[in-house]
Amino acid sequence: MAQQDTDERISDEFVVDTEDCEERERAHRERGTARPITVFGHPLLHREVKDVTEFGDELAALIDDMFASQRAAEGVGLAANQIGVDLKVFVYDCADDDGVRHVGVVCNPVLDELPAEERVLDDNNEGCLSVPTAYAELARPDVAVVRGQDATGKPIAVRGTGYFARCLQHETDHLYGRLYIDRLSKRERKKALKMMEEGTPRYETVPND
Repeated sequence: MAQQDTDERISDEFVVDTEDCEERERAHRERGTARPITVFGHPLLHREVKDVTEFGDELAALIDDMFASQRAAEGVGLAANQIGVDLKVFVYDCADDDGVRHVGVVCNPVLDELPAEERVLDDNNEGCLSVPTAYAELARPDVAVVRGQDATGKPIAVRGTGYFARCLQHETDHLYGRLYIDRLSKRERKKALKMMEEGTPRYETVPND
C-alpha cells in the first residue's frame, strides 16, 4: 500500500478529542471525587498494573474520580495508579504546542513504534504529580500515537504532537511502572528526588509509610 494511503487509513482511526472539551471535562469532574496522589516509592508506581477487562459503571466512576483528581492537583494527565488503582487507564486534559486543548481517556494503552524519520526528539522540561515539586529536562519524540480502548471498550487511537505527545508518552509509561525520572541519568534523577524531598506538594498526597 502506498504511504499516502497508509497515512489516510491510520488518520481515520484517531479519536476526535478536541470538541466540547470544557463540557466533557466538567461533567466528569462534577460526578467524581478527588483522591490523593500516590508519590515516588508507592509500590503501584513501580510495576506494570493490570489490564482493564470490565468496561462498566465501576470504570466510569473511576474515570470521573480521575478527572476530579487531575483538576484538584492541577495536572494535565493522570494514570490510575497515581490514585492507587491497579488498572491500565489514564485521562488527559492537555493542550498541544498550538494551544489546542485535548480531553480524553485511554484504557490499556500501547505506544506505536514510529519510524525514525517521523520522530524528532524534543528536549524539554518535564514534571510529574507523583514526583511533586521536581522538574528535569527529558528528551522525548515530538509526536506520539497511542492505541487502546475507550471507556466502553471500543478500540481507539490518539495522536499527539509537542507537549501533548509528551503527555501521552508520560502517562503510558506510568501504567508500565516507569516514572519520567527513571529515564534520567543517575545524577539528574538524584537531583530531581532531592527537589521532591525539599519541596511541599500543593495537593494532597498518599504518605509512603
